[in-house]
Amino acid sequence: MSAKSHGLSRFESLSKHCADAPAETLPQVFGRIGPRNEVTGIGPGGSPFGPESVTNAFIAAVDGMRDETDPEGDVAAGMTFFGQFIDHDVTLDATSAIGTRIDPASIRNVRTPALDLDCVYGDGPEASPHLYHPSHHGFLLFGNGNNALDLARNTHGTALIGDPRNDENQIVSQLQGAFVCLHNIVMTMLEGGASLAQPAMGGIRTSVLEDMAEDEEPFQVARRICRLHYQWLILNDFLPSFVDEDVLKKVKHSLSHGVLPAPFHPDAPVMPIEFSGAAYRFGHATVQSKYKLNDDMPDFDLFQLGRPEFTYRPEERNISFTRLFDFPGNATFQKARPIGRKMAGSIFILPFIGDPLTIGHHTIDAEQARKLPLRNLLRDRFALELASGQQMARKMGVPEIPAPRELRDHGITKTPLWYYCLQEAESHGGKLGPVGGTIVATTLLRLLYLDPESVVCSAHDFTPWTELGASKDGNYSTGHMLKFVEENRSTIAHAGDLLAG
Repeated sequence: MSAKSHGLSRFESLSKHCADAPAETLPQVFGRIGPRNEVTGIGPGGSPFGPESVTNAFIAAVDGMRDETDPEGDVAAGMTFFGQFIDHDVTLDATSAIGTRIDPASIRNVRTPALDLDCVYGDGPEASPHLYHPSHHGFLLFGNGNNALDLARNTHGTALIGDPRNDENQIVSQLQGAFVCLHNIVMTMLEGGASLAQPAMGGIRTSVLEDMAEDEEPFQVARRICRLHYQWLILNDFLPSFVDEDVLKKVKHSLSHGVLPAPFHPDAPVMPIEFSGAAYRFGHATVQSKYKLNDDMPDFDLFQLGRPEFTYRPEERNISFTRLFDFPGNATFQKARPIGRKMAGSIFILPFIGDPLTIGHHTIDAEQARKLPLRNLLRDRFALELASGQQMARKMGVPEIPAPRELRDHGITKTPLWYYCLQEAESHGGKLGPVGGTIVATTLLRLLYLDPESVVCSAHDFTPWTELGASKDGNYSTGHMLKFVEENRSTIAHAGDLLAG
């Protein structure tokens, strides 16, 4: 690319590159990788399946999912919310509704389809100036007069962040804050000397960076450093936490050799609706009944962690992340539930749902409409008409799992994809198996391979820096990153100036 791309976001630079080379086009953002799967068949009573009979079957099945025990898997409890943070970085469907049939190709994704932390950076200081300090160029606003460790907020208490959803519960809100602080810590390090910049520039295989390398400004270097570490964590910490080892190894091998695992293909949508509408919703099954935020507060369930209005966070709710993540040397952190068909009672009922739900001519009363697993199943079958788990298994060439008894007893032999992914995980140690794991891993890793600046497109292997919390032996995790942030927050330059609200 001969023209310099100063001022452009990563996605804008990639779009410009595609515009300059007409043969290369961005794949459709939302769409299907499996066949459309309409509701068909004859129910146990001899009548064709319809909204009422299918809904009643699903209600009977999901009522057996509720679990008041708290089994623990091997994964840190906070990784559930890191997954939610990642989801908010790549998808936002602000238009579709459960009771309406939707063509996935018509859904607008408000997020950039890239693992680029645009939920933190917006479009940079020039295009999203409300996120940045006007005088300390490149520093993100953070903290407010009520709580120096809360997000920056306007006078109404609304968080000044790239995606307002990241203020919807205490854990995701404070993960957002941790990435803001990580950036400001790196900016502070760059202000102290330019020697840190060179490693961030080296080995990135793209003409965009070659054009910018000589006069890259500190903000762009800091953003790249943070993005590379974030992407490394997705690749080496998040995905191994939730995807079966053999499945993940197979996906990585395929993509590293330029091959997309079936049923993905070069023209497949960047954001398959089977990912966003089903497979990636595995996180619901990993939520625990209660979370311990710090030494002083009682345990909270998920919806107590949220707020009726997104507003100021009191200091007593500041999280000690060592309770939720695998801090080096700490073995006492809480663990997420293993993925399966059971779901914690604290998330089973959505307290903020107050209206009935209409599917076709059938009305589901508000009490049933509040059930999260039921809503997931109805979205799958009536709004998105997703391929069943068995159909996806056939397209992938992997053994099918028959529909479980709780569905077969009601005449349903094609398992909704979300439910199939949970069932499949039960025979893979509580991690996503061949169908769910392939969809999740391929979607996220493909985003990295489509990004010329990503951690997998480096000309040499990127390794996390000891200067940012990695162990000398190369060990690095989300816990390492958060420990580094907690230990270095006090070093951020201009901290008092960065407060807003």
